[in-house]
Amino acid sequence: MRDYLAHEVRNVAVLGHSGAGKTAVLESMLFFTKASERFGHTSEGSSLIDYDAEEIRRGTSIYTSIVPIEWKECKINFLDTPGYADFCGEKEAALSVADNALIIVGAKEGIQSGTIKAWEEANERKLPTIFFINKTDMEHASFDKAYQQLRDTFGKTIIPFEVPIIENDEVIGSINILRDKAWYFKGEHADNNQAQEVPEHMLDIVASYKEQIAEAVAMGDDELMEKYFNGEAFSEAELTRGVRLGVRSGEIRPVFSGSANLTVGIERLMDLIIKYFPAYGEAGSFLAQDQKSGDILLETNEKEQLSARVFKTIVDPFVGRISYLKVMSGVLSSDSIVANAQKEKNEKIQQIFIVKGKHQTAVGKLFTGDIGAVVKLQYTQTNDTLCEKDQRIVLEPVEYSIPMLAMAVFPKTKNDEDKMSSALTRICEEDLTLRYENNIETNQSLLYGIGDQHIDVALNKLKTKYKVEVELKTPKIPYRETIRSKAIGEGRHKKQTGGHGQFAHVFVEFMPHECEEMVFDEEVFGGAVPKGYFPAVETGLRECMNKGVLAGYKVVGIRAVLKDGKYHDVDSSEMAFKLAAHLAYKDAMPKANPVLLEPIMTVHVKVPDAFTGDIMGDFNKRRGMIIGMELIDGYQIIQAQVPLAEMMKYPIELRAMTKGRGSYTQEFKCYEPVPQNMSDRIIAQAKERNE
Repeated sequence: MRDYLAHEVRNVAVLGHSGAGKTAVLESMLFFTKASERFGHTSEGSSLIDYDAEEIRRGTSIYTSIVPIEWKECKINFLDTPGYADFCGEKEAALSVADNALIIVGAKEGIQSGTIKAWEEANERKLPTIFFINKTDMEHASFDKAYQQLRDTFGKTIIPFEVPIIENDEVIGSINILRDKAWYFKGEHADNNQAQEVPEHMLDIVASYKEQIAEAVAMGDDELMEKYFNGEAFSEAELTRGVRLGVRSGEIRPVFSGSANLTVGIERLMDLIIKYFPAYGEAGSFLAQDQKSGDILLETNEKEQLSARVFKTIVDPFVGRISYLKVMSGVLSSDSIVANAQKEKNEKIQQIFIVKGKHQTAVGKLFTGDIGAVVKLQYTQTNDTLCEKDQRIVLEPVEYSIPMLAMAVFPKTKNDEDKMSSALTRICEEDLTLRYENNIETNQSLLYGIGDQHIDVALNKLKTKYKVEVELKTPKIPYRETIRSKAIGEGRHKKQTGGHGQFAHVFVEFMPHECEEMVFDEEVFGGAVPKGYFPAVETGLRECMNKGVLAGYKVVGIRAVLKDGKYHDVDSSEMAFKLAAHLAYKDAMPKANPVLLEPIMTVHVKVPDAFTGDIMGDFNKRRGMIIGMELIDGYQIIQAQVPLAEMMKYPIELRAMTKGRGSYTQEFKCYEPVPQNMSDRIIAQAKERNE
């Protein structure tokens, strides 16, 4: 593979619903361009792209794969992304380095939730976009139906550029609208490489679609608009120039059709990408942050100083850390020293690789706009920037989805326990939509993911890659306890043994207070308890606050006042007063109207407006309270306050309710009393555990 410069490179994120055939389209391109000897299939384990054991087992993409295709003196870096929502972090990483989007749609299934999500993500980033309606050869497939759904859903910028030829309910070829030519792969005219005349019965359809293209082209150019309204036909050069401008501006989103499995339409799709998608170098410049001087504009060419974005990291137990990156400006050379701006450390670039699915090819340099990988960087992680060693350039980090589904993880054996923490930390380094933390309050190790399949894949990787096996449980809710009224507790500790005895006697008043930790005061008169023992009483009470009298949860919102007591000149000690404080606590708390508290979360849900009623009704079932709503660009932003206990499986349930189109975040708001019927059940369960 030769070196490619910024004006020769197209970086294309391949998006779409799971099962639409994204990987198959790229396998077809690899096979067609002879970059692969066979057409690989994920489920058979022969795919060059989906080669991970977990992908083969599931028969679907889990990770983003880089698939460089050399075509007509250009290089297209395809980034094959997973369609399943649980693996959105891989897609977000790919989109951070993509300059264009190819959205794959099944001709049989039409628009699905993943199609809409892909459109929204490409639109949000203003990526030039092409649609490819795949699987036109399948039974009950319909290009017309799929195209009409696209146009009805996404608007008049959706315009067909290649349409199928159908005979006796079977697709036998296709017509390229701009070229006014037909290609057949079945039937009496079959010759997939030879352009032929458009069949007479489709001339009107082709003319209609060409009129749509001409109208869209005219809207993007004043000169062409005047010509269009004067009824003059556009030349091929004018159409080409207009379409290029329209694709770049988003005024035109071409729709192609074909079949990846039959390699139909694949060649002309690659032609379309080369001809109409912008090369990375066309961006001209981009904004970066110089830690010394502030904002800086860098040019997208090889003469500019080096800046490279690390968008994906793999931690291999044998090779070490593999860092996938895109050169945003300048040239990255092997055997060079670069700076990691975020870590303020220098890194040695030992070897650079061009990655093609599971294969790597060593290269000496990586030029502006190109994507590759480097190995064994000591300090660099995902979202870091590499730059010249005397510079401090920082690129805007990728914003990853926040993992909201938590599961408690427990090692199966002692050996697993020793390795679990470090292995999970490494897995989370690879995937920033995973989070691992230890909850001190519940004494559990928690793994957060996007969904249940996401966590399942992480645990399978834990087992196969690091030989660590764990079990999952629903996390404990960090309930709290408090009191609603005042009560005085008496604690008298007396113990006589040989020699000195132990003696302490205290009266402590407990009352509600607006605080997190216990507030301790003393109102002792006349030296009933010497000042030297006050800290011991406080220490004893604070120890008790870690375990409430109802269900053993942490106690909050209490003011404890040492009111009175007695001591002995010889037998009293700090330990005796600490134990007396324990007794006073146990005496007073049951009389102070104790109550169980539960964490309340402020939840922000973003869903298409059509699902608003379902979400609101569901929150009512979860004991939630709606506190605000706002409609933005067809999405309803619903704000509610909901008990944490009702949100443990919400990521999975929200996806089911909204067909994968809903998302949410939550943060802690406050603690509130648990309803009595639930409180009784929680207390009973706690007693069973302690028996």
